[in-house]
Amino acid sequence: MHSEVSLVLERRLEQLRQTTDDPSSQVSQVFERSLQYVKQFSRYKNPDAVKQVRDVLSRNGLGEFELCVIGNLCPETVEEAKAMVPSLKTKGRACDDERIEKMLNDLAMIRKFE
Repeated sequence: MHSEVSLVLERRLEQLRQTTDDPSSQVSQVFERSLQYVKQFSRYKNPDAVKQVRDVLSRNGLGEFELCVIGNLCPETVEEAKAMVPSLKTKGRACDDERIEKMLNDLAMIRKFE
């Protein structure tokens, strides 16, 4: 998820700033732009919220792609979630509509209290 990447890049930036005493050494432009991008599109800023989101989505048996799409785009309804992640419609999956609804409600609660 963008939020996880943002946390990793911010941590790396702190490490780089702590380890270098040379003020002329700079972080690459690609690194800076990548950090700006993920910060702009991160839905969750608090590290605890990011962990809770990952836990909620992982607990529901989502694959990495499914987890990232739902975590980044934050659909509000089951129909939106299924439109964004068509694999949720697959018969025989553990994710029925009620389970998806509960998962989306849990994510909304995390966003609300962040």
